Amino acid sequence: MSNLIQLVQELRSRTGAGMMDCKKALTECNEDIEKAIDWLRQKGIAKAGSKSGRIAAEGVSTVIVEGNKAVIAEINSETDFTAKNERFLHAVEVIATGLLHSDAKTIEEAQSVATAEGPVSEVLAAISFATGEKMTLRRFELVEKTDAQTFGPYIHMGGKIAALALIEGGNADVAKDVAMQVASMNPTYVDRDHMPQAEIEHERSIQLELAKNDPKNAGKPDSIIEKMVEGRVSKALQEVCLVDQIYFRDGQTKVAAFLKSNNATVVKFVRYATGEGIEKRVDNWAEEVAAAVADL
Repeated sequence: MSNLIQLVQELRSRTGAGMMDCKKALTECNEDIEKAIDWLRQKGIAKAGSKSGRIAAEGVSTVIVEGNKAVIAEINSETDFTAKNERFLHAVEVIATGLLHSDAKTIEEAQSVATAEGPVSEVLAAISFATGEKMTLRRFELVEKTDAQTFGPYIHMGGKIAALALIEGGNADVAKDVAMQVASMNPTYVDRDHMPQAEIEHERSIQLELAKNDPKNAGKPDSIIEKMVEGRVSKALQEVCLVDQIYFRDGQTKVAAFLKSNNATVVKFVRYATGEGIEKRVDNWAEEVAAAVADL
């Protein structure tokens, strides 16, 4: 029994397949793990429909730059184990390169984009077949620049976070630092000019109510209250506006000052955190293994 449990765990780790599938594969293959891997792969396409309801919340985000065009993309797998697999990472590179050379604007259009190994949909299907996991191209964005502009690509923690910055002026080092700032501090907008006025007014109304209800401010003139409110609004917006954030390298100056000192301005940025917003599956290994071998 303990040997079967170990084999099920190993097969699960190597393929990303479910515990019950691993148990069945080992049973069918007389507990030969290599044959069981082949068995699972052979059943991959037949079970393709059943993958639709499974959660692909792991994976990799990547950035590729070529001349005046760049692509940032997120491709998901079900397990972090598969996300680190060389074959999966190769597929990510193939898909992202294909997208870079395309004019696709939607996920639907992206499925038929040609790559060096066939359409994107077929590359996804092939790696899904090989691993037994659901694979998805979750999102991507193509960004183009002029000759006077510079891209700043940055990939953090092997693709857990990817950021692409586009600046005017400055140089490649400045652009990369902006991308690193975006990756680490997760701003929402470049500056207040890019922020909907309604959001600014909403924050101002919140801070105004807080100031009015603070006993410490009782009796203070409205002009003083207004200055306090504007200060608090600026501090709150510092979290969401890139240029208002504290520059990560020195922890003192604002990004706006860093950009000014390098005669640079930020045109746009894109940031992907792999799996953000997806409800991830939580595995209970002990319960899964117990369920898988209980009837043996």
